[in-house]
Amino acid sequence: MLTSVDPDVIRALGDPLRLRIVALLARETLCTTHLVEETGAKQTNLSNHLKVLRETGLVETEPCGRFTYYRLKPDLLAGLSEQFAELAASARTASENKRACP
Repeated sequence: MLTSVDPDVIRALGDPLRLRIVALLARETLCTTHLVEETGAKQTNLSNHLKVLRETGLVETEPCGRFTYYRLKPDLLAGLSEQFAELAASARTASENKRACP
């Protein structure tokens, strides 16, 4: 059931810029400079969003000289996807279940 997911992960993905970052990182590992170019966000704003994504466990970092690269942690997303799939399957059968009013 979806209740076992950390609510902070759901909130993190609820922000449009963070969702865009996740979509970009799903394609390739990027540094902050690349993410600024791709999103058009200011670096300080982007850094704050990346911090949230790191703290929720969605993203991990890799230092490379004076740059920091970011990549997704696919296992967390896969687990979240499975939980949403279970929720959808439950919702399909729920339309057949109707609790009577007292």
